Amino acid sequence: MGSSMIESIQFRNFKALRDTVLPLGRLTLIVGANGSGKSTAIQALEAVKDPGTVDLKRTVTVGSATTDHVEVVLNWGAPKKGIITRSRWTPGGYLGIEHRGAGSGDLQGILTAKLARIRTYSLDAKAISSPVGLIPDVELHADGLYLPAVLDRLRDRDPERFEALNGELGRWLPEFDRILFQTPQTGHRAFSLRTRAGHYQIPASDVSQGTLLALAILTLAYIPDPPSIVCLEEPDRGIHPRLLRDVQDALYRLSHPEAVGERRESVQVITTTHSPYMLDLYKEHPEEIVLAHKVGSEARFERLSDREDLQEILKDAHLGDVWYSGVLGGVPSER
Repeated sequence: MGSSMIESIQFRNFKALRDTVLPLGRLTLIVGANGSGKSTAIQALEAVKDPGTVDLKRTVTVGSATTDHVEVVLNWGAPKKGIITRSRWTPGGYLGIEHRGAGSGDLQGILTAKLARIRTYSLDAKAISSPVGLIPDVELHADGLYLPAVLDRLRDRDPERFEALNGELGRWLPEFDRILFQTPQTGHRAFSLRTRAGHYQIPASDVSQGTLLALAILTLAYIPDPPSIVCLEEPDRGIHPRLLRDVQDALYRLSHPEAVGERRESVQVITTTHSPYMLDLYKEHPEEIVLAHKVGSEARFERLSDREDLQEILKDAHLGDVWYSGVLGGVPSER
C-alpha cells in the first residue's frame, strides 16, 4: 500500500479539545500560547498508541456530562485515503480501536504497527548525558535517555551513517569534530565530544544543554530505523537561535528522506514551539504551520495557509514578529 500519513486528527472531549480538528502534513509545526492545546494534541496521539494511559476522569473535557465519551479519530491520506482510525473511551472503559474502511487482514495490521511506532520526545539534557547500560535494540527514550547506547549501536551497525552524523555535528558545532565513547563500568556506555582544536575530550555531563539537545535531534535524523511518527515538544528549547535552521534541516531529513537520498518511508513529524525564531523559518511554508488558539475554555487549530488575509498581514515582515504581535492569534490573552 505504500507509505501513508495522517491527514488530520479529530478530537472530542479530550481535555481542552472539546470538538476540533488538527490538520497535518509530513511536517507540522504547532505554535500557540501555553494551554492552547499543543501538548494535548500530542497526548491524544499517544493515547491512541497506548490507550491504557488514559484516566477518563482526568481526560474528559471539564464541564462535560458524566456520560460523555472521549474520542480521537485519525483520518488517513493517500494511498489510504478514506480510512479512519477511531479510539473511544467511556465511563465503562476503553471501547478499543477500529480502522474503518481498512477491510480485514494485512492493512489492519499495517495501520496498527504504524501507530505502535509513534514516539514522543520532550528532551532533557541530564537524561541525554547519563551513562546507560547496553541493551539489544535500544531506542532513544522520551527524555533522551539511552543516547550513548543508540550512538554506540549506530557506530557498530552502520559506521558510514555514524561518520556522516559526525560530519554533520562538526558543521552544526564547529568546535567539535567527533563523538567518542567510554565504558564507565562493565556493560555501560557514556560519550564525550572531542574538540577540533587540541582534541580534548569533553564528557557529556560537561557539555552545554543546547549542544546535548541538538545532538539528540540530529541522532534521530540519522538512525536508519526512525519511528513512523515523531512528536517533538519544543525542539528549540535551550538551543541557540543560530542552530534552529539546522534543527529544521534535521526535521526535514526525517519527513522528506528522498530529498537527501534516503531510501525509507517518510517520518511524519509533529512539533510544537513558542519561538518566533523557529516560526520565522517556515514563512515560505505556511501550509506546515498550525496556529493553536484558546477560545474560552476550548482549543482550536487553524492552518496558517488557510488564512485569506495572510499575504496582506505578512507583506515584508518577519512571520515570527507578526505572530508575536498577536495579529495572527495563538498568543496569550491580554490580562
